[in-house]
Amino acid sequence: MTIRSAVVLAAGEGARLRPLTKHRPKPMLPAATAPILEHVFDALVDAGITELTVVVGYGRTHVQSHFGSTYRDASIEYVVQDKQLGSGHALLAAEAAVSEPCLVLNGDQLVAKGIIEDVRDAHDGGAVATLGLIRHADVADYGGVILDDDGDVAELVERPRDDRSYRLNAGIYAFEPKLFEYLRGPEPQLTEYSLVDGIANAIDAGEPVRGVESDGLWIDATYPWDLLDVTETLFESDADVEHRVSSDARVHESATVVEPVAISADCVIGPGAVVGPHVALGENATVGANAVVERSVVDADTRVGSNATLVDCVTGRGVRIGAGSTVVGGPGDVRVGDRVHEDEQLGALLADRVRDGGGVTYAPGAMVGADAVVTAGATVRGTIDGETEVR
Repeated sequence: MTIRSAVVLAAGEGARLRPLTKHRPKPMLPAATAPILEHVFDALVDAGITELTVVVGYGRTHVQSHFGSTYRDASIEYVVQDKQLGSGHALLAAEAAVSEPCLVLNGDQLVAKGIIEDVRDAHDGGAVATLGLIRHADVADYGGVILDDDGDVAELVERPRDDRSYRLNAGIYAFEPKLFEYLRGPEPQLTEYSLVDGIANAIDAGEPVRGVESDGLWIDATYPWDLLDVTETLFESDADVEHRVSSDARVHESATVVEPVAISADCVIGPGAVVGPHVALGENATVGANAVVERSVVDADTRVGSNATLVDCVTGRGVRIGAGSTVVGGPGDVRVGDRVHEDEQLGALLADRVRDGGGVTYAPGAMVGADAVVTAGATVRGTIDGETEVR
């Protein structure tokens, strides 16, 4: 079936990625040097999609101002989900824009073009929806799917805990407009309208729902340290990631760049600095003289001072890391909300516009909120709230 349009769900915040999502939504966080959502758009356009309907909500101006009305000759229409009441509610917000079979994807998960093509090609109109599935070692934190012998979806289970043979729901769907009626009822669970619940409603009503198993790149960044894994996976995959130094970057002749790296336009790498491997530098980032940056995602407009060391580090935008400061690298214990994640490979997370005065040591797993100030010579451990001063 020829499907030329897609609905991309990009309205959520990504609460488990705080404090990085305090000022922008999860789909706009960096995967290497480009927003996650840009990678999603690339996969769709490469698969032949020419019309994009993007459901925005939290931080929507970040999405709209970045992409505008077109992306690589594909048109973009925005619809707003005023309250984040689940993926089904988000898709319902786009109902007026859907008049024929369509794809729907999550805007905060990276997927291979081939998975999208497999779902599109398998959808023939005989089913109300077709789901993209992949084999995955652990589906416990995601959605599991049980297929019957004919390849139809028999059951959908969120975060399954039993030992049945599940496929992972990759969050890629082809669907008929008729699906909208099943998104409205029965009553939603926990006051949210889940897309998965809507599909389950269709199955309960006797509608055929198909599953197509595929393989290829599928990555979800759930927690801040996952951005390091996402970038590393992109480097190691066949995805079109810039394994290069931009022609608009300035790298001192005595600096060392260890591939793979992605170094954006207007970056400056000073004398004697070592950058890489597995480092992504956003636009206008600066690495000072004799600084070392390894396995890190350094976002736009960040300054790394001379003789500083960053290992397993994630920064937001506009961060200032002083001379001689050290992120020693993971593993470390990281608190997210009321849960402590043990031995995660995170040296430190420094959210937007953190400032340190130099000579600061960040213990493994340190998380510093946006606009915090760390005075010279301090040692940072644990979670630091935004807009605070650390002495």
